[in-house]
Amino acid sequence: MSEHTGSRVIVVGVDGSEASRAALRWAVEQAHVLDTQVVAVHAWEPAAAFAPYAPVSTRPTAAEQRERAAELLATTVRAAFGARIDPRVRALLVEGPPVRVLLQRARGALLLALGRAPHSQWELPAVGPVGRECLRRSAVPVVMVRALDLGEVPSGTVQAPDRLRSGAA
Repeated sequence: MSEHTGSRVIVVGVDGSEASRAALRWAVEQAHVLDTQVVAVHAWEPAAAFAPYAPVSTRPTAAEQRERAAELLATTVRAAFGARIDPRVRALLVEGPPVRVLLQRARGALLLALGRAPHSQWELPAVGPVGRECLRRSAVPVVMVRALDLGEVPSGTVQAPDRLRSGAA
């Protein structure tokens, strides 16, 4: 299987957060404008080590961890769109470090969309370590979609230039 997703898609990093749901919704709006598909990617890694005193019976197996990751991806997509998931959306679960997985899957895509938390002066940075590394290392444009603050009204859809809509470079 190819390591990248394809050239006519928007890749979205999904981690279960409201910010990743906002990125998914934004990506679908753009997919309609650009007449393309959205690939929602959730990267997961099996837990490497557990505390030596943790009972073996409470340690999840790799299969159980994969099942939890798949549920997180499915739940996030459902939470973003409700019962009517846009047919342009394809969910993809990939084992591996998030930065590596997202950069590989986005190679050749139209863009990579990631969520970012609302930012205020006293909170943690709005862009986390995965977002920072993707911004730094991505070969495709990266769009950071901000999760809405409570009570905030979403802004409109960005219109693509004609050259992107037609697929021309």
